[in-house]
Amino acid sequence: MTLYNRISERKKKSIAILIDPDRNTSDSLARIIQNCNESGVDFIFVGGSLVVGNIGETISSIKQRTQIPVLIFPGNVIQISDKADGILFLSLISGRNPEYLIGQHVISALSLKKSGIEVIPTAYILIENGKTTSVEYISNTLPIPADKPEIVVATALAGEMLGMKLIYLEAGSGAAKSVALKIIEDVRKNTALPILVGGGIRTALDAEKIFASGADLIVIGSAVEENPDIIADLCSSR
Repeated sequence: MTLYNRISERKKKSIAILIDPDRNTSDSLARIIQNCNESGVDFIFVGGSLVVGNIGETISSIKQRTQIPVLIFPGNVIQISDKADGILFLSLISGRNPEYLIGQHVISALSLKKSGIEVIPTAYILIENGKTTSVEYISNTLPIPADKPEIVVATALAGEMLGMKLIYLEAGSGAAKSVALKIIEDVRKNTALPILVGGGIRTALDAEKIFASGADLIVIGSAVEENPDIIADLCSSR
C-alpha cells in the first residue's frame, strides 16, 4: 500500500508527529520515538521552516528505532533525503510567492525523482492564528485571515482542481490557536480530498474537536517537543 493510500483511507483517523531536526537531541528523539511506538502513531514527519542540521541523519536515526513511515515535511529544497519513505510536496497555494508555489519544486524535482521516494502533491494553506509564525516569515507570504473561511474553501478547491492529492490546513508551528473548526468543516463539505490539520494542537480535546470537524490526519509538533508524554493522550483522541 502506498503512503498516500494509507493517508487517504477513511477507516480511521490518523496522527503524525512532526520532528524538527534542530530541536531535538539524541535522547529527546529516542524518547519521542519510543512514545510513538507505544502509542500507535501513524506517521512521522521530519522538517521545518528553517532546518540547519542534517535531515538525512535525523531520518536514519528515527528509522533505526521504528517501523512507522517517515515522510519529509520540507521547508525548502535542501530538506530532501532518499532515506525517507516519502515527501509531502508542499505548494504554498495560500501565498503569492512563486518560490513556494513552484520555484523550489522545479529545483528539487530531478533529485526527488532520483531518490525514488514517494512524492505526494499537497496543497499547503496557511491560516492566520493570532501571531506571526516561522512559515509566514520564511516564506514571505501572508496567511488567509481566520475569519474568511470562504477564501480557504476556494483555495482548497483550486488545489484540488490543480491535481493536488492532499489539503493541509496550517496554523503554523507554535501557533497561538489552531485552525478554526468552522474552516475545517467548510473545507470538508466542499472537497473529497484527505484533510491534514496542523499548528496549535496541544491537547487530546483539541484533537477530538478537529477530527470531529472533518480532519483525517492531525500533525503535532511543538506540543510534543514540550512534553513527549502527551503522545499517548493524543492518540486516544482518534
